[in-house]
Amino acid sequence: MRKIVNPQQTQLFDPFDSVLTEKTRTRLLNGWHGVFRHIILDLMPVNAVSEHFDPTLGRPTKELYSMAGLLLMKEFKDWTKDEAIDAYCFDMATHYALNLTPVAHDLGERTLDRYITLFEEDKTAKSTMSDITVRLVRLLDLKIDKQRLDSTHIFSNMASFGKTRLMGVAIKRFLTQLIRHNKDDYYLLDESFRGRYAPSVHQLFADTKKDSKSLKLLRQQVAEDMLLVIKQFSSNPEHNGKDTYKAVERIFYEQCEVHENTVIIKKKTGGDVMQNPSDPDATYDGHKGPGYQAQIAETCNPGNEVQLITSVIAQTASQADANAVEEVLDDLQANNLSPDELLVDTAYAGDDNVQLAEEKGVELVGPVAGCSTQNDGQLTTDDFNIDERTEEVVCCPAGHKPQTSEHGTDTGKTKTVMAKSNCNQCEYVKQCPVRKTGDGYQLEHTAKERRLAGRRAEEATKVFRERYKVRGGIEGTNSGLKRKTGLGRLRVRGRPAVDHAIYLKIAGWNILRASVCAKIRKIVWARANRAVFGLNFRNLRVVMTAKIAQMTVRSRFLQDWRNLKKLLMLSKAA
Repeated sequence: MRKIVNPQQTQLFDPFDSVLTEKTRTRLLNGWHGVFRHIILDLMPVNAVSEHFDPTLGRPTKELYSMAGLLLMKEFKDWTKDEAIDAYCFDMATHYALNLTPVAHDLGERTLDRYITLFEEDKTAKSTMSDITVRLVRLLDLKIDKQRLDSTHIFSNMASFGKTRLMGVAIKRFLTQLIRHNKDDYYLLDESFRGRYAPSVHQLFADTKKDSKSLKLLRQQVAEDMLLVIKQFSSNPEHNGKDTYKAVERIFYEQCEVHENTVIIKKKTGGDVMQNPSDPDATYDGHKGPGYQAQIAETCNPGNEVQLITSVIAQTASQADANAVEEVLDDLQANNLSPDELLVDTAYAGDDNVQLAEEKGVELVGPVAGCSTQNDGQLTTDDFNIDERTEEVVCCPAGHKPQTSEHGTDTGKTKTVMAKSNCNQCEYVKQCPVRKTGDGYQLEHTAKERRLAGRRAEEATKVFRERYKVRGGIEGTNSGLKRKTGLGRLRVRGRPAVDHAIYLKIAGWNILRASVCAKIRKIVWARANRAVFGLNFRNLRVVMTAKIAQMTVRSRFLQDWRNLKKLLMLSKAA
């Protein structure tokens, strides 16, 4: 049975009145807990998760808003499962953020695991991150016209293996499953083969000498062992459907080739290969290593009180940055967060991406790959007067008109012929890119070459350097994400869990950044006062309590006075 408490529902009396002082309440409302409770909690994807439970039958679930919020907090606070459970059960600040009553709550590890699995299966993390970002941008009235883009590498919770250990561990895992489920097939294998993989994973191949020749022979032996496993079990349906066998098969064909029954280990495999059987989705980046990466776009307008991350695309490590521009722009556009200009580094700033961004109404600003010739006095295609519509040359840098200038639509090249008499006497002939031919001087260029020459010329200006210098600020954001939320090395592995963690950690980063803004604090205080009906009468209740106390004291005084008068009258009578 679903248990859902709407976070926007008002209460007659605040349950935290009896446990919070004015100072502690102020601290909560001025921190991220207040932002979470009064701005973020109602954005949790409760509707999607509630579909897994019957509306009326069965034992009540944990309050679903609080559980969804706990999973978000667990990621951006980088809690272990035990730490998340302790916070849910005992921590008063967590209770306030999750709209729970300030008493002890029960939560077991199996229950937490179940909810984590549900949220990962529903793939709600990305939409949650987008909803949180859009709301915070709107409430803070951030200027999104200027943004910057960069990628950051992420390690999952897996060991890093070389080729030999990767292949050996894959065989070891398969044999472990084989002896567990079918000992007869295991003992059909050669005894020396079984003995090589009998030690634990940490002791595997420990007795091998560390010289290059011994290591090379070991690698060849392990590769041949993999082929033996494939030949013996590939046609056995009892074994060839298991993940451990599939890992052996995949790693072998990624790392090795077979020529005339001889196993040859590939020298280069590329980055899109398995790095660890425990995390088959992780790939390799030649500069940063195995794992994953995230493409991160962030606002960078100097007029903003704080800069927030506007888009995140989770990827494997082998994916090239240059291919991410279109997906990032589409994601920004889907959330109505498209900038006027997007600052990027050289990897993103290819001509194709610049043209793609221009079609979407975004100016992609970044340095051009390759060496610039602007500082050695040489002229480029950009110095010629070229009609951008036809790509034909109007005149050269010296003002001379060409004899002919024709653009080939098939080749995309423009061939321009200059008069020999003009070029021979030109003062720029040594710096000019035209080349001498038998008939005169000739220049060939494409539209791409013209655009790149223009961008290189722009890069050499002080205006460009001033405009581009704020892009480096995103490196600080990447560093802060890894230090504050644990994004650098995750506690999970596997693509669903990694994506879930990445999106929620970055959503939490935006919450933490927004919580330092004075504008958001005013909104939190206003909503907190509206949320609890009794808060509007706090002062009245205090006054009434004081009056009642005074009346009690007065009534007791009058009663004592009456008793005293009776005693005086009795004494006189006596």
